[in-house]
Amino acid sequence: MASIRELHTQLVRKERSAVEITTEALERIQTLEPKLHSFLQITADHALAQAKQVDQQIAAGEEIGLLAGIPIGIKDNMCTDGIPTTCGSRILENFVPPYESTVTEKLKKAGAVMVGKTNLDEFAMGSSTENSGYQVTANPWDLSRVPGGSSGGSAAAVAAQECVVALGSDTGGSIRQPASLCGVVGMKPTYGLVSRYGLVAYASSLDQIGPFGGCVEDAAILLGAIAGYDPKDSTSLKVDIPNYAQLLKPNFRPKSRLRIGVIKETFGGGLDSQVEEKVKAAIEVLQNLGAEIQIVSCPRFGYGLPAYYIIAPSEASANLARYDAVKYGIRAEEADNLVDMYKKTRAKGFGTEVKRRIMLGTYALSAGYYDAYYLKAQKVRTLIKQDFESAFEKVDVLVCPTSPTTAFKAGEKTADPLSMYLSDLMTIPVNLAGLPALSIPCGFDQQGLPIGMQLIGKVLREDQLLQVAYAYEQSTDWHLRTPIL
Repeated sequence: MASIRELHTQLVRKERSAVEITTEALERIQTLEPKLHSFLQITADHALAQAKQVDQQIAAGEEIGLLAGIPIGIKDNMCTDGIPTTCGSRILENFVPPYESTVTEKLKKAGAVMVGKTNLDEFAMGSSTENSGYQVTANPWDLSRVPGGSSGGSAAAVAAQECVVALGSDTGGSIRQPASLCGVVGMKPTYGLVSRYGLVAYASSLDQIGPFGGCVEDAAILLGAIAGYDPKDSTSLKVDIPNYAQLLKPNFRPKSRLRIGVIKETFGGGLDSQVEEKVKAAIEVLQNLGAEIQIVSCPRFGYGLPAYYIIAPSEASANLARYDAVKYGIRAEEADNLVDMYKKTRAKGFGTEVKRRIMLGTYALSAGYYDAYYLKAQKVRTLIKQDFESAFEKVDVLVCPTSPTTAFKAGEKTADPLSMYLSDLMTIPVNLAGLPALSIPCGFDQQGLPIGMQLIGKVLREDQLLQVAYAYEQSTDWHLRTPIL
């Protein structure tokens, strides 16, 4: 499928209609979904109605924005008015929101065409999209492997060209890790840059919505459309949003040389040798483009994983307490009393991984353990943030692998939660520090599976991150390769 800009040009020149583009996407979804399972809801009627509106605007001579008429997938933990939002959980299988999330409202106004709600690990808890209460999404590059998670449905849909772009949410790497495993661009913005209103909460101090795209410019356009202050979100930042796409240049040779720091703690034990080789080759490309490469240290980087798995489950145990069978969601009918109804509904509605994290979080917050676990994890979080701040005194952008490995086989890690958690080893510290980061394709392993490079930026320097990624992308052809399905 063409890029946003290419499709926009076709639309304004009346070479194609929005209905034609949308129909093509829906037909591809219908063809591929029996083997991919990227979508939980396919909103064909809704999408065609949106596309017709765009065509009417064009026919009337009205100017349309870049996203008008562009097929987009929305991760199914963002509320959509009148359209089911399940969070990949059986406990919400009958939930139809009465309101729209801020990001989807913005996309509606921009004329984007929502073709469906994408699959995810239940309540965004997972690294493989195997924890969905409904289906397991396959990796378009190898259907026997996972697409990553928790936003695996969105990543797979973009990689398979079922939609042009998609939204995901990133709590500990849930955009960047699947972007790496599926060979697409995925970005986690600065915490607070994009409104979380209408995003069903997993861990409120870590969650952030971000874009997936087949190329850097597509991700930049989508980010520009969803970013901005929202009074409905108390953590939303009051900042000016630049035109990220207009700032992209094919090189980054400013008057003062760009300094890129390689995080030394991310190379070594546990990192697949082919991933290491491709990421180091990508760093050489950046150097050849004019960047000054330095080795930097973030000494507490490795403590991000244990700190995260105290903080995130603790916040999840509080956030998921609202699913009590009273307000919304399913209800166990055979209960004898109110407490019995709570227990039976949650036992029936929540999956294994969600129950595990609720128990971990409740334990960490319980009397006698709060100081030993949760408070200590928050102190480690502060130290990790300080390490990043120290590194950014020396360099402008940090680089490391996005994922320690390429896509693993479905079922390979489901029986070993700790092994699964290690998939987010490289991405979690970024969320703890509230920084922006993105994953960009930088090669393939010997089995033809994508490898991603992670770029980490200073707070609110998404423009700089996207520029570095764009310059790299223009010097390579990894983003032009697509899976054969």
